[in-house]
Amino acid sequence: MKAVQDFGITRIDDGDRLVGGLSGGERQSLAIARAVHFGARVLILDEPTAALGVKQASHVLRIVNQAKKRGLAVVFITHQVMHAMAVGDHFAVLIRGAVAADFRKGERSREEITDLMAGGETMASLEAEIEQQLAAT
Repeated sequence: MKAVQDFGITRIDDGDRLVGGLSGGERQSLAIARAVHFGARVLILDEPTAALGVKQASHVLRIVNQAKKRGLAVVFITHQVMHAMAVGDHFAVLIRGAVAADFRKGERSREEITDLMAGGETMASLEAEIEQQLAAT
């Protein structure tokens, strides 16, 4: 229980409590804390905040940052730009499995990252193509 509480997870105070009775954020936080406790050196988190409310998501992000401070490498997969920016140091944007961009924190704005994730250049060229077709008719 001490390892869990050291991570700032204070609502879990009974080691016999069933995981099924925990909220989504508590489950995610507990999973991260357990991985750290059992010696993980890398955390691969696929959409860990996807089904969470704002308060729960911010708690999970806080736990991820604590894991980073303890020296763990974190691969954080998300569609939430704000969440990625809160915990990330190095970013790769994938489009259909291919790297569309690779950059460090501070090198791109939130708007640029959002544009990349939404297809950016592809969408801009599609819009131009549609405008050309409309102008030709």
